[in-house]
Amino acid sequence: MNLSQSATQFPQKSAGVFHGGPPCQSFSVAANQRFSKSGENFKRTGFSNPKLGNLLFRYIAVILHFKPETFLIENVDGLLTIDGGEQVKKACELLSSAGYDVTPPQIINAADYGVPQKRLRTLIIGSRLGHFVFPAIQEKQLPAGVVFKRPLTDLENHVTRNHNAESVLRYMRLDYGKRDKLGRVDRLDPFKPSKTIIAGGTGGGGRSHLHPFVPRTMSVRECARLQTFPDSYRFTGPAARQFTQVGNAVPPVLAYEMACAIWRSIYSHNE
Repeated sequence: MNLSQSATQFPQKSAGVFHGGPPCQSFSVAANQRFSKSGENFKRTGFSNPKLGNLLFRYIAVILHFKPETFLIENVDGLLTIDGGEQVKKACELLSSAGYDVTPPQIINAADYGVPQKRLRTLIIGSRLGHFVFPAIQEKQLPAGVVFKRPLTDLENHVTRNHNAESVLRYMRLDYGKRDKLGRVDRLDPFKPSKTIIAGGTGGGGRSHLHPFVPRTMSVRECARLQTFPDSYRFTGPAARQFTQVGNAVPPVLAYEMACAIWRSIYSHNE
């Protein structure tokens, strides 16, 4: 879709809110920390990535096509640093020229909004009805340990990985918050928000972090709790894909906080 045409070709405006997160692998810092920039596995190529680099603007094309009242764009914090913010600035200008009041992009931490996990994300929010104001940061952050107090008996998606004895011994000696360099996994500190839950799997490479109290990696259900999914939410498919679903998701509690802020800022004044 041509961006210059989409703003005028479809004048019909839609009600409601569009919210989405274009795939972020080409902007992610965390997903590429263990790869060399010159290596074939390094994917932080930003907007030049031939497969993923233009998906932000494809999503903007959808917004300009349907013209929802309000939109929310979610991505990793690296979106604002990949090229000094030039492409994001261009994206905001396109949306502003289509009649949206676009709040300046902001990097937020999910831990500041009731999620027991440090998760930095860029949010771009705009509306044709009013000006969005980000919610106030909460006074206290929840530590990761809160999700491990509840029992996991008879819950789905709680299959744990089997580790060899050598790995278990290393994990037992590892201090809170430290990384096992051989396995490239981090032991969570139960007294601080979790490190970012990643879209890992059980077959090596990216995977879940280490449980703070048990010498093993966490299950899908434990990761989902740190993402604030209710225990009734069921993940399907192979275990590796379940980890991907959890790690790629927006924490439901964070989504709720932003939805409430959109309502307060924009819709409560237009009833």
